[in-house]
Amino acid sequence: MCAACPPQSPAVAKTEIMLDGDSPLLAATFAYWDNILGPRVRHIWAPKCEQLLLSDGEITFLANHTLNGEILRSAKSGAIDVKFFVLSEKGVIIISLIFDGNMNGDRSTYALSVILPQTELGFYLPLHRLCVDRLTHIIRKGRIWMYKGQSIISFLTTEITPIMELFSSMKTHGVPQEVQDSTGSFVLPYRQIMYAPYPTTHIDVDVNTVKQMAPCHEHIYNQQNYMSMELVTLQKTASEEVKIPDTIIHMDESFTPNLNIFQDVMNRDTLVKSFLDQIFQLKSGLSLRNVFLAQFLLVLHRKAQTVIKYIEDETQRGKKPFKSLRNLKVDLDLTVEGDLSIIMAMAEKLKPGLHSFIFGKSFHTSVQERDVLMSL
Repeated sequence: MCAACPPQSPAVAKTEIMLDGDSPLLAATFAYWDNILGPRVRHIWAPKCEQLLLSDGEITFLANHTLNGEILRSAKSGAIDVKFFVLSEKGVIIISLIFDGNMNGDRSTYALSVILPQTELGFYLPLHRLCVDRLTHIIRKGRIWMYKGQSIISFLTTEITPIMELFSSMKTHGVPQEVQDSTGSFVLPYRQIMYAPYPTTHIDVDVNTVKQMAPCHEHIYNQQNYMSMELVTLQKTASEEVKIPDTIIHMDESFTPNLNIFQDVMNRDTLVKSFLDQIFQLKSGLSLRNVFLAQFLLVLHRKAQTVIKYIEDETQRGKKPFKSLRNLKVDLDLTVEGDLSIIMAMAEKLKPGLHSFIFGKSFHTSVQERDVLMSL
């Protein structure tokens, strides 16, 4: 039995979070496996609202459900399992991350879960990867707090609150509220764009500049470096002799790694320029523009598929290295740098690992890739 997690009283500890708008999340929970009593809920986080959609007892019952059967869990140490429950009879969906951890020297199995109404399934699914990535990194940092015996609930409160605010803003505005100020201008939060699953492009229409992050494969590489440095910094801070109970390190303020994440886009292209010239000839407010946009995306998709097929044929489906990049650019009319970058990015999304295959096993930055691509 986990000594740091005594048997809970009938009323589980709960934190209510104030949100500006309606929240699609019903609750978040932190539960653990008790070797005597079975699954137990340690804490509940729920948006503060007048209408109580789920009672604390119902939330506890649902959270306990996520750990049922975990007594025989045989995952590798450090593994995090993602479970997705759709409980139609209860009208909810539950996303639960199961992990092992040490609390004051006692090892146990834990679950960090979020609960949403089943009616929000369509809203949630496009955000599933983002949610899982955020919760996974929270667990990585939380393990350090648990191992050092510091307040895991205080830490989780500071991490879960921004997630609830994010989902509330996405539901109300369609964008994270934290990137908008009172004038409607956008301020990109460094940490959030580093955690994003895909790279970000910043277009300033006032001064006609375009800055973008590195391609997807390099963005993921930088993202992992950022997360690793963040965990190392947290580990060093938590290892200091002076223990500061119930105090959370806000990485947004104290942790600023030296990563140059945005690059100026100086290359020209014909695909997008031609698309913009044509679409602005159509009257605004008509669905015709949406149809035109869909057709343009379909063209990009087909060109990317053609690139993939070209490479497969030239390499006998990957059995030999690809050495015909110059011919590919000429044959597929991708000699303009911007056009090549757009189609290669689309092809990488359709066929992950394409960049690695073309450039070999060694890691190439986007600058090195650009030099190779345009030198042929």
